[in-house]
Amino acid sequence: MTTAIRPPGLVPRPAEALRLAVVVGALGVVFGDIGTSPIYTLQTVFNPADPHPVPATTENVYGVVSLIFWSVMLIVTITYVLLAMRVDNDGEGGIMALITLLRRWARNGSTRTTLTLAGLGLFGAALFLGDSMITPAISVLSAVEGLKIINPEFEGWIVPVTAVIIVILFAAQKFGTAAVGRLFGPVMIAWFVAIGACGIWGVAGEPGILKALSPTYALGFLAGRFDLAFFALAAIVLSVTGAEALYADMGHFGRRPISVGWIFLVLPACTLSYMGQGALILQDRANLSAPFFLLTPDWALIPMVVLATAATVIASQAVITGAFSVTAQAAQLGYLPRLRILHTSRSERGQIYVPWINWLLMVSVLTLVFAFRDSASLAYAFGMAVTGTITITTTLFFYVAWKTWNVPKWVLASLAAVLLAVDLLFVAANLTKLVHGAWLPLAIAVTAFTVMTTWQRGREVVTAKREAMEGSLRAFVDGLRTRETPVQVVSGTAVFLNRGSETAPLALRANVEHNHVRHEQVAVVAVDVAIVPRLTDEERVVVEHLGEGRDGITHLTVRFGYDERPDVPAALAQLGPEDTEGWLDLDNATYFLSRIQLRLGKEPGMPAWRKRLFIATSYITADAAEHFNLPRDRTVLLGSHVDV
Repeated sequence: MTTAIRPPGLVPRPAEALRLAVVVGALGVVFGDIGTSPIYTLQTVFNPADPHPVPATTENVYGVVSLIFWSVMLIVTITYVLLAMRVDNDGEGGIMALITLLRRWARNGSTRTTLTLAGLGLFGAALFLGDSMITPAISVLSAVEGLKIINPEFEGWIVPVTAVIIVILFAAQKFGTAAVGRLFGPVMIAWFVAIGACGIWGVAGEPGILKALSPTYALGFLAGRFDLAFFALAAIVLSVTGAEALYADMGHFGRRPISVGWIFLVLPACTLSYMGQGALILQDRANLSAPFFLLTPDWALIPMVVLATAATVIASQAVITGAFSVTAQAAQLGYLPRLRILHTSRSERGQIYVPWINWLLMVSVLTLVFAFRDSASLAYAFGMAVTGTITITTTLFFYVAWKTWNVPKWVLASLAAVLLAVDLLFVAANLTKLVHGAWLPLAIAVTAFTVMTTWQRGREVVTAKREAMEGSLRAFVDGLRTRETPVQVVSGTAVFLNRGSETAPLALRANVEHNHVRHEQVAVVAVDVAIVPRLTDEERVVVEHLGEGRDGITHLTVRFGYDERPDVPAALAQLGPEDTEGWLDLDNATYFLSRIQLRLGKEPGMPAWRKRLFIATSYITADAAEHFNLPRDRTVLLGSHVDV
């Protein structure tokens, strides 16, 4: 039989009544990264210190501005808004949603292609973690660099001020974004209105720049000056940073609010800003030093620096939250150990705080700030992370569309060929910056990918050994009646958490074999994380009776989606005595956990270095009692050793 509960702490959201509020909320969370790209994109393209500098001739300015516009249209508007966001995993988007779809197909009959693409997607998720380290550093640095436009003497304060803002930003994560989240939308609306207005002011001084909206200028620049255009692409890609956020946050806001916000506000504002900066450069090449801030009238410069700083903090907040979500989902899907996760909002499931990841990110971001010291130097690293993630997402999307969409194959193949050719061109351009910083996100991604695949493999090895130690659950229950040493039944309820439904928990086996006792009511609970984000009430708990008659021993499978907070007591509280073999006294029940201590062994299965990495990674595993919301004062740990 099956029974269920509503996921704890979630409040249904009326779709129609909150439509405008959801659009505003999406503006404050989803578009922070891509909306602050105009601060540094054009400045980076024409940076004279670039290893492959692009001269700021009139022809090149038109070509670069046109390339920026059409890159945004092809990658963000077409690839993500119009296409990728039509593929979801029960409402969830992003690269992890695509991975879970592939894993679902693999379970139903794995193919080499499906498994390879799932691994590629995992590398894309690892690249996103590199992105989440670089984004706060480059975003806040680029905004604070406006200080030197106000007064050149302030240049020495840029790095210290940036570091202080970043420390405050990460220190505030534990309080969640529920309280300040309501401010994000209005701030970003003000930001987009401001950069759009400044763009109009710039275009008014050089209206001819609007001709760059024609794709002929982008194509002409690529065809006529490919040597310059190719290297320029490594910086032009900065205009699409944050595109993955549109897709990843679809589960929180829905496809329509994100699409409306992008088409009617964000895209026009960013386009006007790029056009205005291009016009400003055409008027005076001296404006190349900081075209975004120099586009602002003198009387509005200080407010713009303040607004830019606020916008980049919001952009950083969005990518930090995204890193929390990716790592939490990776842990739920078995790619990382169980992490300590705090839910900071009772109404928004996406607002979580992962302490270990938070402090790791803070140290990484500060290291980048002090090592690179300016946004232009970080741009080379940033572009590699962005292009890699976008290319992998596009590849996975078209594979899923190929398998599921009722669209002529030649149409999908043609779209895939065009869009992937664009993505791969960006990847190739960024590879030319490999020695200038593009190696950094690749190194971060390879490290994260190695950790995740090692944990996945090590978990498989340990699970196999643990199952051999535990033995059959049914055989163990049947043997309770025929044991030479009688087992005393004591009053009360005992809940034994287990990894599956086939084996006997080590804690239960130890209690019977060493203490010769069992409780009157025994619930063996297996927690199963589904490869969907959330489950319905009817899917929550599956009850299976063990043994013969009403012996008081029941097996329960409690199921959660990978985007839900596991709450075992809340799930069990929905069961009545008719569901189990008697009343479960959860107010006084004792919870038993089987703890495994890993030791380095000589058994085959993994290279020695991966064994050491697996054991080292296990030390960050979160407390199981807290993770499953068990009462600490009634939770007992019984341990065993496993050699890997």
